[in-house]
Amino acid sequence: METFRTFDDFDDLKTHVEEFYSGRKIGLVPTMGALHIGHISLVERASKENDFVIVTIFVNPKQFNNKSDLSSYPRTIERDKALLNQFTNVAICIPKENSVYPEPDPYLGVDLGHLDEVLEGCYRPGHFQGVSHVVHNLFYLTNPSSAYFGLKDIQQFAVIKKMNEITGLNIELIGCPTIRSKEGLALSSRNEKLSNEGLRQSLIIIKTLRFVEENKTQYSPDDLKNKAIEFFQEGNLKLEYLDIVNAKTFKQIRNFEEPSVCCIAAYCENIRLIDNVLLESVLDNEKLK
Repeated sequence: METFRTFDDFDDLKTHVEEFYSGRKIGLVPTMGALHIGHISLVERASKENDFVIVTIFVNPKQFNNKSDLSSYPRTIERDKALLNQFTNVAICIPKENSVYPEPDPYLGVDLGHLDEVLEGCYRPGHFQGVSHVVHNLFYLTNPSSAYFGLKDIQQFAVIKKMNEITGLNIELIGCPTIRSKEGLALSSRNEKLSNEGLRQSLIIIKTLRFVEENKTQYSPDDLKNKAIEFFQEGNLKLEYLDIVNAKTFKQIRNFEEPSVCCIAAYCENIRLIDNVLLESVLDNEKLK
């Protein structure tokens, strides 16, 4: 059935999939809405690689450790629908909280270990357990063949991989390159809350990441980290963290022979922004597996 559809109930969505796409490849793109070109790039890829694509829009309260951040998160459902109605093999599911977290809840919890203790895990306690919970349930309730995620949230991708392995859901996970503005800023729903001056100031993030990329042969990881922090502080943003870690385990590295990533989180106009750069010549998903 080649037509755009919207669902607010997993049961109706399941009935639709069973009727028209039984036995065919189903792709899933989980989002929290406020869609932008980065999200659309995931949907475009998923629509080419699958017979049918489900885009979920659900602002997950379990992954916010700041209530004001949750309440102020942009919600643009009508605009999101308009962006997606160009696809004939895509459906949106906009579930309510009790649908995502039914009773009994299928999620039994997983031990995320080190991933839940460093970088985002350290500065946003409980965040990754919330991510793990919601993504598990979305996988469970939609039963896709594959799921697509942007690698701007690279540590989150590692968390989802671990959850997927531990729970035995065995969904194929596709990590997709970060989509950026022409100036280099990583596209994010949070960018909508920045002023034009804030958008300009936030470019220190990508400038710092490029500094790291260009100088990784000149310094040890620790020295390069310190140099990068000095470089970043020439701008006006408030740094939360900047670190260079193993791109698989997110543990500290001693040299650049292992796959590594520089991750950064900073505040611009009280808006929290994150970004990263893989310290490889090309983005290679095999190195993240």
